[in-house]
Order: sequence, then structure tokens, then C-alpha cells
Amino acid sequence: MKILVKTLVAALLATTAFAAVPAAAELRGTALEVFKPLPSTTPAVADNPITPDKIALGKALFFDPRMSASGVFSCNSCHNLATGGDDNLETSIGHGWQKGPRNAPTVLNAVFNVAQFWDGRAEDLKAQAKGPVQAGVEMANTPDQVVTTLKSMPDYIAWFTAAFPGEEDPVTFDNFAKAIEAYEATLITPAPFDAWLNGDDAAMTEDQQQGLALFIDKGCASCHAGVNVGGEDYYPFGLIEKPGAEVLPEGDKGRFAVTNTADDSYVFRAAPLRNIALTAPYFHSGKVWSLEEAVSVMGTSQLGEALEPGDVGKIVGFLKALTGRMPEVTYPVLPAETKETPRPSGAIVQ
Repeated sequence: MKILVKTLVAALLATTAFAAVPAAAELRGTALEVFKPLPSTTPAVADNPITPDKIALGKALFFDPRMSASGVFSCNSCHNLATGGDDNLETSIGHGWQKGPRNAPTVLNAVFNVAQFWDGRAEDLKAQAKGPVQAGVEMANTPDQVVTTLKSMPDYIAWFTAAFPGEEDPVTFDNFAKAIEAYEATLITPAPFDAWLNGDDAAMTEDQQQGLALFIDKGCASCHAGVNVGGEDYYPFGLIEKPGAEVLPEGDKGRFAVTNTADDSYVFRAAPLRNIALTAPYFHSGKVWSLEEAVSVMGTSQLGEALEPGDVGKIVGFLKALTGRMPEVTYPVLPAETKETPRPSGAIVQ
């Protein structure tokens, strides 16, 4: 009798498992039509071959605060690799303790975005790297001052020569940006979602899979798709119902400032959602600190639906499956200043 019971239980479990496989396979098939797993190697970037020497140089530049006029701020100040690739502030603090106008996006996986910044004004990471260095509210420096600073340190000259072999004058602002782009292209964070997309059924919990199904069925994936689960295109914030001015400041019209086209008013690049659980506060305004609240705002403003708390919870559960394995970062030892190195200045030039 006991043997018979064990046999029946085993058969029941086998049938249940067999019945669950097609559902998981069907969801994965649907997901693969919308998303792509992260590649297993560093992606190529346009017009900038990535080499170990260039990556090492870019890493040093990414962490070097002397690339700012004050000697205080580095790329890592606003895109801190220890805190999800951003600074976890509403808007970043820069030169002279001025506050920037928008929330800092994460640098992690940014290589997969169609363009950089919330309004897409930089076509790639090397164009983006030049922006904050010259912005008066960020690093407040100039290309000439950056090059003078770099050339004042023999180690940097040697590193640029190794990273850009054959160039008569490798220490340039363009090469500065290319090196940073090469390093940032390595900042990839494979997540449980990638393992699941690649066939590992156990990589995501049942609740997370239900959250993924809701994410697709409710329409979230219409904007947040692709390898970076967003970052691929531009959409109006408040497609169905505009949030209040606290979340959507009236003075920031997004992509309109880039294109000067009326249709681009309050249009922003869809936020990439990888590691979103680590990067509060949310939206370009940085006014929403809860991921649950951010999902609810998106439901109302973009989908025209007040999402049920249970659905919000499951979607948030799925979003947490996008938290990836962080790249191992060893803090670089930077070249020492010389008597020719420009002295830091905290002066604010209007």
C-alpha cells in the first residue's frame, strides 16, 4: 500500500512539473521577443576599439577628481559604483556645492542605451563623458585644462601612449573621452533575469515570473524593453495622465531642449531598469523614493490604470530580479601631481 501511495504521489508530482514547463517556456518565449539577455563579453562601441590599456586608462580617469576644476569631483562622484552606479540623491551636487537640474542615471549597463542623458543629447558614452567635465554645475572644467592637467603627470602620458599607440599626440580631450567610454563599457551586471532568459527556470521565483508576466501584459514592456529593459527610445512622461509638478517639474521639458520640437515637450528617454532597486530616488526629478510608488505612478501616468497593490508588489519583485552581479572594482592608484599640475579652484564662473 505504501509503495502504491508513493508511486501515485511521484506520478502526480511528475505530471504537475510537466504541466508547469510549457507555461514557463511560453513566458520565456514571449519575453525573448521583447527583451535580450546581457552579452557575456564586453560590447563593442562605435569608432573606439576597446583594449586592456584603454580600459585601465579609462578607469583611472573615471576615478580621478583632478579632472574637475576643484579637484573634488570625479565621474564616480555622481555615478558611484558602490551605490548602483548613481549617487542616490534627488539631483547631483557639483562644483561649489551647486545642485544639478536632474537625477543622475546609473552608469551600469549604460553602454546599451540608445543615447545618454535623460534627453538623449549625447549620442554615446564618449560624448557623454565630455558633458559633465564642462558643465558649470558639475565639474566646471575645460578641455584645455583637462589636457594640461594630464600632460603635467608623466604616468598619464605613458598610459595614453599605450592606450592610443601610433598617435603623435595621444593626450587629447577626445582620447580622454574614448578611454572613459572603454572603461564604462565593461560595467555590465548580469542578473537573475539573464540566467532565466538563458534557460535557468530556477533563476527567478514564481512570484518574479508572475511579475514579469504582468510587466508584459500591462504594457510596461512597451517602453521598457530590449537588453537594458529600457533606454531604447523616447516617450512622453504623462502619456495618459500627467503627474503633478512635484514629480514632473513644469520647467523641465525634457527632449524639447534638444530638438526644439513641440511634440518633444516632456518627452524623456525611457529609464533603463536594470539595478533599479539600487538607484532610488526615481524619475528625472528624483522626487520618488519608493520603487512601489514609482511603479504606481507609471501605471497611472503611462498606462492609465491604478494598479492593484498585489500587482505592484509582483512587478517590483520582477524588477528586483534585474539587480545584477556588480563588476569587481579595485580603487586605482593615480599618478602624483607635479609642480606643473594646475592648482584646484572652487571659484564659480557665471
